[in-house]
Amino acid sequence: MSSPPAYPGIRISGCRALGAEGSSNAESLDRLLPPVGTGRSPRKRTTSQCKSEPPLLRTSKRTIYTAGRPPWYNEHGTQSKEAFAIGLGGGSASGKTTVARMIIEALDVPWVVLLSMDSFYKVLTEQQQEQAAHNNFNFDHPDAFDFDLIISTLKKLKQGKSVKVPIYDFTTHSRKKDWKTLYGANVIIFEGIMAFADKTLLELLDMKIFVDTDSDIRLVRRLRRDISERGRDIEGVIKQYNKFVKPSFDQYIQPTMRLADIVVPRGSGNTVAIDLIVQHVHSQLEERELSVRAALASAHQCHPLPRTLSVLKSTPQVRGMHTIIRDKETSRDEFIFYSKRLMRLLIEHALSFLPFQDCVVQTPQGQDYAGKCYAGKQITGVSILRAGETMEPALRAVCKDVRIGTILIQTNQLTGEPELHYLRLPKDISDDHVILMDCTVSTGAAAMMAVRVLLDHDVPEDKIFLLSLLMAEMGVHSVAYAFPRVRIITTAVDKRVNDLFRIIPGIGNFGDRYFGTDAVPDGSDEEEVAYTG
Repeated sequence: MSSPPAYPGIRISGCRALGAEGSSNAESLDRLLPPVGTGRSPRKRTTSQCKSEPPLLRTSKRTIYTAGRPPWYNEHGTQSKEAFAIGLGGGSASGKTTVARMIIEALDVPWVVLLSMDSFYKVLTEQQQEQAAHNNFNFDHPDAFDFDLIISTLKKLKQGKSVKVPIYDFTTHSRKKDWKTLYGANVIIFEGIMAFADKTLLELLDMKIFVDTDSDIRLVRRLRRDISERGRDIEGVIKQYNKFVKPSFDQYIQPTMRLADIVVPRGSGNTVAIDLIVQHVHSQLEERELSVRAALASAHQCHPLPRTLSVLKSTPQVRGMHTIIRDKETSRDEFIFYSKRLMRLLIEHALSFLPFQDCVVQTPQGQDYAGKCYAGKQITGVSILRAGETMEPALRAVCKDVRIGTILIQTNQLTGEPELHYLRLPKDISDDHVILMDCTVSTGAAAMMAVRVLLDHDVPEDKIFLLSLLMAEMGVHSVAYAFPRVRIITTAVDKRVNDLFRIIPGIGNFGDRYFGTDAVPDGSDEEEVAYTG
C-alpha cells in the first residue's frame, strides 16, 4: 500500500523559473556521470549488456552506480524497506521526463531508476499496425498500455530486484527484440500519461505528482518531438492530436489530477515545487537508512559453524602456505606465488561439491568405463572486485570455457557500510552453478551483498558457492544465517575481527599485498577499491 498523501490537495505555483538551458527537453544527465578512470582495461567477457537510459548513469560500455548503492536488505538477507516510488503523471509533452530528471539531479541520490510508461505499450495486431501507420490508432487510451507488465515490473523494482523492460520503437509502433535491464533502487520515478489510471498501480506509488502544462505548449512540444524524433509529418501529428490526444486528455488524464499529492503547474519551470518534492523524498530516505555491518557484528555469534561450511583439510602443505602468506615479512612475489597455489587447491576442492551423474564412456581399447560427468548446465565464476579477480586464473585453469562476471563493492569511508558500485554478469546466469569469489571475508557484508545480487538475478540459492581463502567466523555465520543453502568453502577460518572489522590473526589487506598498492585507512579486509594500476 502507498503511504498517506504527503501534501493532499496542494497546488504549488512557484515563481522562480529556469532559463532556457535548464528547461530544455534535450538536456542530458552526462554531467552526473563520474569521470571514467584511465586504468587498465577490463578483459573481454561474454556478458549481457544492459540497455539503459541516462538517468541510470550508463556510460557507452558499462552501467555505473556512481556513488554506490547501499544495502537493500537487513542482516537476515531479506528485504528491509521498499524503495520510495514517485509517480509522475500529466498530459503528453507536459514535461514529465524533464521534471523527473530535475528531481534526480536535485536529490543527489546515487541510485535512482527512471521508469517510463512509454516502454509498456502493448504489442499491436496487424490491423492495429495498419491503423497506427495512418494515425488512426489511439495511443493515449488506457487500453494501449500493458498494465499487468507495468505493475509486476514496479513491484520487483520496489523489492530491489532486477527487471527486464521492453524497448519501444515509436517509428514502427512496435517493441524491439532486445529488452533493457534495470536494477532496484533507493528511489524509483515512474512517469507516464496514465501513471494514475490504474488502482493497483496507484497503491505502489508513495508520492504522486501531476505536471500541469498549458495545452498550447504541449501541442507545440509534441509537434517538435514527433516530427524531429519520430519521423512524423505535421498533418499526421495534428490529426492524431485532435482525434485522440486532446479527447483522451480530457477524458482520462486530467481527471486523475485530483489523485495527485502535488500538482506542479508549468512543469520544469516550477522549481519551488521541485524543491519541496526533493525535501520530502530526502526525509523518507533518512527513515530507510540501514546499518548492516553493525547488525552483522552483533548477530549470530556463539553458534557452531554451519553445515554448509567446508574448510580445506589443513595438511602440513596447506598450513605451510598459510604461514608464508600470513607473514608480514613475506615478499610480494612469494605472497602471489603461494596465494595462487592455495587458490588452485581451493577451486579444486569446491568443484567436488558440484552435482555429478553416472555416465559410461568407451576407452581407446574399446572397453566401457563407468565414470562421472557434470550434471549441471554451465559453471560461471563471479569475482568480487578487486581481490576476487585474482582467483579467476585458477578457475579458468580447471574449468574449460567458464564464463566470468564481476561485482564491485566498496566500503563507504563515512558510513562504514558496503556499497554496490558496478556489476557485469553473464547472460542466463540463472541457469548456472555460480562460483562467487572473494579472497577474504570478515563480517560478510560484501559477500552478502554479492549473494543478494545473484539472487536478484534469479540464481537459485543452492547453486551459489562462496569461495574465500580466509574467512572470519563472523562472516561465516552472517552468510550462512541469511542464506542457509549457499555453500561456503574456504581454506581457513579465523576466530574474530577487530574494531576495524579486520580478521584476527588474519592476512592483512589481500588486495594491497597482492597488487602492491597502499592500504586504505580504516578499511576492512573484505571490501576492496577498484584496481587501476
